Amino acid sequence: MEKEHYIVEGLSSEYIKTQVKNALEDIDGVNKVCVDLGRGTVEVMYNEPATSEEIRNCIENTGHPIQ
Repeated sequence: MEKEHYIVEGLSSEYIKTQVKNALEDIDGVNKVCVDLGRGTVEVMYNEPATSEEIRNCIENTGHPIQ
């Protein structure tokens, strides 16, 4: 299992947390998503066929840039 950790801008509410989490969980191969509003981080655990690039694009497509 792979693990990615991102610092993401704009994680400021439960609504945004849910939006990002749901989008990531729709990716085939994503097993677990942890969004920490206090730290502004997203941690994703995944297997193939999910890729780091696909996860990164998914987060940014929700309108929240990765630092």
